[in-house]
Amino acid sequence: MAAFSSLTDKLSNAFKHLKSKGKLTEADIDGTIREIRRALLDADVALDVVRSFTSRVRERALGEEVSQALNPAQQVVKIVNEELTEILGAGVDRPLNFAKNPPTIIMLAGLQGAGKTTLAGKLGYWLKDAGHTPLLVAADLQRPNAVTQLQVVGERANVPVYAPEKGVQSDGGEAVAAPGQLGGDPVKVARDSIQYAKDKLYDTVIIDTAGRLGVDEELMKQARDIRDAVNPNEILFVIDAMIGQDAVQTAEAFNKGVDFTGVVLSKLDGDARGGAALSVASVTGKPILFVSNGEGLKDFEVFHPDRMASRILDMGDILTLIEQAQKQFDEQEAMESAKKMAQGTYGLDDFMQQLQQVRKLGSMKSLLGMIPGMAAHRKELEALDEREIDRTEAIINSMTPEERRDPSIIDGSRRARIAYGSGNTVSAVNGLLQRFEQAAKMMKRMTNKVGGGIPGFGGPGAGGGAGKKGKKGKKKGKSKSGNPMKREAEESALRNKLGGKQNSGGSAFTKKPQNPALPAGLQEVMDAAGTNEDGTPNLPPNFGGGLSGLLG
Repeated sequence: MAAFSSLTDKLSNAFKHLKSKGKLTEADIDGTIREIRRALLDADVALDVVRSFTSRVRERALGEEVSQALNPAQQVVKIVNEELTEILGAGVDRPLNFAKNPPTIIMLAGLQGAGKTTLAGKLGYWLKDAGHTPLLVAADLQRPNAVTQLQVVGERANVPVYAPEKGVQSDGGEAVAAPGQLGGDPVKVARDSIQYAKDKLYDTVIIDTAGRLGVDEELMKQARDIRDAVNPNEILFVIDAMIGQDAVQTAEAFNKGVDFTGVVLSKLDGDARGGAALSVASVTGKPILFVSNGEGLKDFEVFHPDRMASRILDMGDILTLIEQAQKQFDEQEAMESAKKMAQGTYGLDDFMQQLQQVRKLGSMKSLLGMIPGMAAHRKELEALDEREIDRTEAIINSMTPEERRDPSIIDGSRRARIAYGSGNTVSAVNGLLQRFEQAAKMMKRMTNKVGGGIPGFGGPGAGGGAGKKGKKGKKKGKSKSGNPMKREAEESALRNKLGGKQNSGGSAFTKKPQNPALPAGLQEVMDAAGTNEDGTPNLPPNFGGGLSGLLG
């Protein structure tokens, strides 16, 4: 996540000098603690939280669990991970409190601009996806066009909105209040929404309340009045992850004013330092329940303290990646694709189908960021243009079914037609076909190693027909070029592109057990990369360029 990128880099640097030491001295540990303290303070973590955190880490690092460890550096990282998990929420995942007798009432509170209205739509979308019937309530009647915004968000999420009052409206000029106090009576709207939900059989009510640019008594009084009128099961404090040190004072004021039950971090994808997440839960004693990390309705997830700690320490979040993949991927389609890869019949239709499944998971950058060790490839990830996926789909959709099945028949005139039909250049079409051919060859290597000699991904997409073995079947993967020097240059370039020099040992394919929880094909992809000595993925040197090239 972008909010923790700077903190992740600095913590990783703090551990670097420990890796080469077989035994850690007190000076080594003190030096590491200083780096950790500096990293946390730079991330705008509250001073009291930093002092408590570093004190516990130092005490444990000087104890027997490190001095007697076979790998003391890894033990220090483990201690930091556990303590991070503790301050992020005591390592406990708390679900929403649902009412025994519906509707469950959820009230959102926070400053203006924290993202409450957008988050109401995301929460409604998430609840609906989980099988509930949510209702959004427009109780923010004083921010211009807040009611209209909630209606737009509700329409996008396909969640109904209760909005009997229009509140303050603006058409680009002055804000004009509707008749009544502050554009309407938000307490009455909130109270009436509960009966409306019961009549219409909605099982969850999400009340969007007004905010202010700063904490004041008028804001707190209105929030308390709404709370007392509806008696909510949950009061969620929505806080902008980008506000830094102010997070502590704001959280304490709202906790004292309305006694919220949980925290939601918004804008975690922004260029923030992440200190709010590391401070709020520890200072208020209230758990973080959800995080919002993007503009889309699906950019919303349940907060897991242990997984977030792993992300901060660049250990990845494979569990969340697996959960998202299992939720969106069609297992039967994944198995069919894996079978086609092994049989050499994998074509551009299959490639686009998998691309569309991956898009359902969310941002490509977010997904790749869940892989351990990706901090080292942050520049490549930032350079990845998500719009290339749209261009790739446009190019493939401009091909005939026969061309998608057998890309080898696409000659110059066909490429010109495809480029014109997709609104791209011929070079863009050439680039996609070249990347697809290289990906096919990589899949051939993977299926051969993982499958223990299963026929590779030859196929039309790899540049040579699966059934054309020629007179010498053993040279099935041979380059088309008859020029020995050119063929050697092509093979050398391919080895460099696929990271062949790094993965030549092949031990990752034979020793790493298969994880039954991973979707078909995902384990093989991770195994194919292998790992370095420090446990990070052994990705090709041109990882970013190759990925973006494949998509465009």
